[in-house]
Amino acid sequence: MNWSGTRVLVTGAGGFIGSTLAEELLRLGARVRAFVRYNSRGDTGLLSTIDPELATSMEIVAGDLRDPAAVAGAMRDVAVVFHLGALIAIPYSYVHPREVIETNVLGTVNVLEAARITKPSRVIHTSTSEVYGTALYAPIDEKHPLQGQSPYSASKIGADKAAESYYRSFGVPVVTVRPFNTYGPRQSARAVIPTIITQALSLPQITLGALRPTRDLTYVTDTVAGFIAAATSDAALGREINLGTNNEISVADLAKKILGIIGRSLPVVSSDDRKRPEKSEVERLRSDNALALELLRWSPKVSLDEGLTQTIRWIEQNLGRYRVGTYQV
Repeated sequence: MNWSGTRVLVTGAGGFIGSTLAEELLRLGARVRAFVRYNSRGDTGLLSTIDPELATSMEIVAGDLRDPAAVAGAMRDVAVVFHLGALIAIPYSYVHPREVIETNVLGTVNVLEAARITKPSRVIHTSTSEVYGTALYAPIDEKHPLQGQSPYSASKIGADKAAESYYRSFGVPVVTVRPFNTYGPRQSARAVIPTIITQALSLPQITLGALRPTRDLTYVTDTVAGFIAAATSDAALGREINLGTNNEISVADLAKKILGIIGRSLPVVSSDDRKRPEKSEVERLRSDNALALELLRWSPKVSLDEGLTQTIRWIEQNLGRYRVGTYQV
């Protein structure tokens, strides 16, 4: 697909993956409209870190996904919608489940309903590996049962099913991409890798939650490449597609690897305050990415060591953005 001049909307553009996707689309020549949640400070989140020369051509629209009129207005005259907007913090979903469910489910329905009117050629809906819960078998393919082990994962299951229903009921051209544990530059310390790195750079020990669970870690540029591939594959319409590496590493081993790259030897401590409720903890995630290769011709390119090295370098240069040692939900 020639992206030059193509009008696209990115919801959640102020976030980690959203800002990286918006920047890559700008590089490809797309005309990007970025939908960010309104605040009185005019703060556009991580869009402020985009290459300034690229950012000048981006249109920024502020609003709330829960407002149907705001969503419909943002979707006017766009050819492709990348829907990444969501409340994503799992600990936050324990405290404010209604807000998370309203934003993630009703916000997605607002995007899908607007798509019935504005008729973009493609809507890329963002799922998450959390919808699978703890792996009943591994690697996890797209036929794995869905398990709502947190209000956040339940909200994303609801959003995924809404997307499926709008494809089947109304012919909305939806593709659901399901990233597995994306990491990289710009990610906040609510995620485990920035939490480990910031502590490893600054503190005498690393304090984490559960150390046993395993995760399938995908570098952000690979995830973004999967989003873009999904927007150009007719074979992907109506499908849910995993974006992962087909590898897994425990949180404990991940901390050791990061410490090795940084060159420090520190104790790694598990704190009950940072653990999920017992039945809510996802113990194992490892993707089967065969469908992405088949339908999108997509496979991850960045190794874990390379991705961690690039992430460490970025965080070292931007450590002032983080509240090191503070548990961030």
